[in-house]
Amino acid sequence: MSRKLTATAAASALLVLSLATSAADAWTLPSWLQRAETAPSASAPATHVAAAVPSAAAPVSVAALSAGQMPNYRAIVQSQGPAVVGVTVAGLRNASDSSGDNEASPFDADPFFRFFRGIPGLRMQPRGAQPFRGQGSGFIVSADGLVLTNAHVVRDAKQVTVKLSDRREFAARVLGSDTATDIAVLKIDAKGLPTVTLGDPRAVQVGDWVLAIGAPYGFEQTATQGIVSAKGRSLPGDSYVPFIQTDAAVNPGNSGGPLFDAAGRVVGINAQIYSQSGGFQGLAFAIPLDVALHVKEQIVAHGKVEHARLGVTVQDLSAPLAASFGLPAPDGALVASVAPGSAAAKAGLKAGDVITAVNGEPVQVAGDVSNRVGLAKPGERLNLALWRDKSRSEVAVTLGRAEPEGKQAAAEGEGGSLGLAVRPLQRDELKSAGLDHGLLIEQVSGPAQLAGVQPGDVLLALNGKPVRGIEQVREALRAKPKSVALLVVRDGQQIFVPVSLG
Repeated sequence: MSRKLTATAAASALLVLSLATSAADAWTLPSWLQRAETAPSASAPATHVAAAVPSAAAPVSVAALSAGQMPNYRAIVQSQGPAVVGVTVAGLRNASDSSGDNEASPFDADPFFRFFRGIPGLRMQPRGAQPFRGQGSGFIVSADGLVLTNAHVVRDAKQVTVKLSDRREFAARVLGSDTATDIAVLKIDAKGLPTVTLGDPRAVQVGDWVLAIGAPYGFEQTATQGIVSAKGRSLPGDSYVPFIQTDAAVNPGNSGGPLFDAAGRVVGINAQIYSQSGGFQGLAFAIPLDVALHVKEQIVAHGKVEHARLGVTVQDLSAPLAASFGLPAPDGALVASVAPGSAAAKAGLKAGDVITAVNGEPVQVAGDVSNRVGLAKPGERLNLALWRDKSRSEVAVTLGRAEPEGKQAAAEGEGGSLGLAVRPLQRDELKSAGLDHGLLIEQVSGPAQLAGVQPGDVLLALNGKPVRGIEQVREALRAKPKSVALLVVRDGQQIFVPVSLG
């Protein structure tokens, strides 16, 4: 087994990292150290507690806290720890799909491949599907074996194993997963299992104590504590999720594990970290539990999740922008564009409108609109409060259906076929490639093939305009251009490819 304790350092800029870790990175202490017993220091309280299986001693109850009182972390670990599980996965994945932090490639440990990998123009990465193993965390929400974890933990997995705190292991079925919210639901064949206590993430406030339990780097049943640093965070590629930001130490392997409030109730699912090194640096992000339960209900009932679509691009307001629109404060979501034929277009929304409330709930930032729309159901009716031409108005919108993230779409227009089948890149794919947008080209034919476009290229821009969705490609082709210029990424290099459409 590998004894590496630190994650691979990021190349340069800050990266949002998913927290699944390779099973190959899990290791055990040497026997001489396992036998050693060290008395805890009375002068330095521990902030990282290993959560063991409860002993025969009387359990400690989790009591309500008075202002300023520290939580009883021992009681939380003893009462809730047995419902926290480890999730190990195995499967096959194309080498180019590696996200870099949740699976181990058999070539990563080969010094030959490591040496030649950095030589410009020499591609030593193995092609085709390669075996991978990964590890994350999860928690039991029903006594008959329903487990919640992250979608990226089980992505492409052919085998999923759930390990309980009492060392029992069960083969798990993936009932469904939703990449848009990064939630997956597993089912194991067992009865009478311990379950976590569910809480309300809306009641958690900045500064409140929280506790995370999971398996960072394979160290099972590890507990770490901190506070809520912020709420309602929007991250690139996660527009549906208003993340809870904490400073509780979480690392690769914590993915899918629960975040508890001071009373021992689950309020979130640990999902990502923000790091320069690949390890914890004080910024961790958890998916609010109400978002996860909303997704779980759809998966259990239908095996899939449907999200609504408004059809607008929104951005945050700055103080100068707010002043130019005559707003007293920079609160709200500024509509930058409206997709033709979308629900927003049918309702009469225009670029320059500012959405100030959704169903009576104030909108502070653009992410508030994305969160509320993404978690609504297709066909649901929303009342939007708008600021337009320095006056207030309201409009009712019947939401459309969002296109599944992994669905292929042919990029064609009335002016002729471009010959591409593309899909949006998933969050971990964007992170692995160091991109913030793009469409993966999965199939090539016709003019694009003649121009030299290849499957596996990532389409970044068309005629100089960044491409963030399939509809942008279709819209550009409706003008019947005789040629288009594609900016694609291939083997880490950006190149322009001119395509003649005749």
